[in-house]
Amino acid sequence: MSGTQTQRAAVRFGTRGSLLARTQSGQVADAFAAATGREVELVEIRTEGDASSAPLASMGGAGVFVGALREALLEGRVDVAVHSLKDLPTAPAEGLQVAAVPPREDPRDVLVARDGMTLGELPVGSVVGTGSPRRVSQIHALGLGLELVGVRGNVDTRINKVASGELDGVVLAHAGLSRLGRAPEATELLDPIQVLPAPGQGALAVECRADDPLAEELRTHLDDPRTRAAVTAERAVLAGLEAGCSAPVGALAEVVEGEDGEELWVRAVALSHDGAVAVRRSGSGPTQDAGRVGHDLATEMLGEGAAELMQDDETGPHGHPTPSEAVT
Repeated sequence: MSGTQTQRAAVRFGTRGSLLARTQSGQVADAFAAATGREVELVEIRTEGDASSAPLASMGGAGVFVGALREALLEGRVDVAVHSLKDLPTAPAEGLQVAAVPPREDPRDVLVARDGMTLGELPVGSVVGTGSPRRVSQIHALGLGLELVGVRGNVDTRINKVASGELDGVVLAHAGLSRLGRAPEATELLDPIQVLPAPGQGALAVECRADDPLAEELRTHLDDPRTRAAVTAERAVLAGLEAGCSAPVGALAEVVEGEDGEELWVRAVALSHDGAVAVRRSGSGPTQDAGRVGHDLATEMLGEGAAELMQDDETGPHGHPTPSEAVT
């Protein structure tokens, strides 16, 4: 194959098979094609997380959605993998790099409830579904008397449980609804003051092989420096806390205008599983030091007892570096 032919080969974007995964991967691939004029192709990869209905914590956390895509990358079956960034383990993957983090969708959680209700309007004892220990703990902490139950499945499956009356509401990521064009179905946007999102929620990671020249094209045309700085800080909090796959940890970083230009403002929380005890801290610093800002915040939280809160992780040692919930 000549160099010219190689240059013109379609760039293969690996994706999970769910409608949401295919939608967001397609959006990234289309943006890359529009910017570069190159042909693109979506390649569906089935992951362990997609093949099982078991609780994520019992399988090792949301990282189960990532392994098959990374294997396909390393084997050369795809050129690019598109992940929901909150699914990525915080530890680097040998032979791979996150070449781009596109502009982020709204990172907040949303409620989809019967009769257009908000969390505060749902009667005591109402049953709300979520697969996330982070959401469970923070909603319990609100003291609303709601019953939180585990739920797996795609966006349709979860919302249909409300429509059928099986559940009174479900809590999802706003980003997923938005990318599917279903944001108007949310009955409440949850204020981060009450429920902090998962580190990296609403952002995508565009990953390729570490030695692939394609990385520079991806970075040039798809990467958003503000989003990358924010999620770098959030994931540094997660890594610094050594949060386990079922540890209730939330973090949100925003780029704001400071006295000397742009800076990061980061909020984070670590909770007991019942939401009765929480360590909340915030910090700020230069965007170029995003990793340090997040790490320093985690250190402060550990000093306030965050590690003890996470020692009741029922799935085992809390050092497993994966985020705390599934794609939604």
